[in-house]
Amino acid sequence: MVKAGRQSDILDRAALDAALAASAWRPGEGGTRAEALALCKGFLARGRAELESRLDAGARGGALVAGYTFLTDGILHAVYDHAASRIFAEPNPTSGARLSLIAVGGYGRAELSPHSDIDLLFLHPWKLTARNEQVVEYVLYMLWDMGLKVGQATRSLADCLARARADMTIRTGLLESRYLCGDEALFRDLRRRFRDEIVPGSEGEFVAAKLAERDARHQRTGDSRYLLEPNIKDGKGGLRDLHTLFWIAKYLYRVDRFADLIERGLLTHKEQVRFARAEGFLWKVRAHLHLAAGRAEDRLTFDLQPEIAHRMGYGARDGNLAVERFMKHYFLVAKSVGELPRVLCASLEADHLDS
Repeated sequence: MVKAGRQSDILDRAALDAALAASAWRPGEGGTRAEALALCKGFLARGRAELESRLDAGARGGALVAGYTFLTDGILHAVYDHAASRIFAEPNPTSGARLSLIAVGGYGRAELSPHSDIDLLFLHPWKLTARNEQVVEYVLYMLWDMGLKVGQATRSLADCLARARADMTIRTGLLESRYLCGDEALFRDLRRRFRDEIVPGSEGEFVAAKLAERDARHQRTGDSRYLLEPNIKDGKGGLRDLHTLFWIAKYLYRVDRFADLIERGLLTHKEQVRFARAEGFLWKVRAHLHLAAGRAEDRLTFDLQPEIAHRMGYGARDGNLAVERFMKHYFLVAKSVGELPRVLCASLEADHLDS
């Protein structure tokens, strides 16, 4: 059993915030930003090294994605506060000058791997003010200069809702949105209006769209969970299939965790455990894969399979090579993931017939 490490070993948020505060009052705008960037890079590198050591020590997949999310949240929070409260401080902001920083996509689910994209939404109430534009630009350039791959949108509340009505991808992103920092009331307004204005009456459309996306993705990546070089994210039996189940459950039942479906009688405890184990295994494989490839790689290619098997502690046994044992385990997990949609869809159909 791997002993869990302290979160402060990943990132000491108070220390980073104090260091940035000290740098803010030194003269020279360029020097101040350069010093702030160096500080953030240092904290980020130390956090990544800590997480990599935990991965090497056999940490669970759930602990790893939580750790990478914690590290990114802390860096982002510190940079945003530095920009909003010090560099571009506004003593008496108006109601129209509110700004909220929100995580969406995989980052919104708090499921980051070592080289995952950081998907962000900068939400403002009406028109973007000049000061808020400066804050957004400062945060983004800091993140880019740290080497992070950032996907971002800056939108008003009304624009977010209008786009969600018209675009299923944006709707899914808002479904997964998670508050990071800034004006929390503005974020709550978005979530409430999304729930009250977008979701009602569109449940069937959403489910059909997500299942059609899944089928198209399977065709694109090879419609088999037994491919010799499987894609652990987009392939059949991969992480995206689990995401699809979660999106459907969250849209229909407004649950925050897949485990909440047990209380609604839609999944058994055994089925939920199977979901959690499959998810944790795939998260762990993905973390090793990203680090082995040095980039956001999701395909288990022939050249990487032996290294991932070694990293995850598989050895030769009973005449089977380590890589053969690892891939056999992977295919068993993919098969388990493939069975979960049938279980959930049957439960959803029965639930709607009863209602």
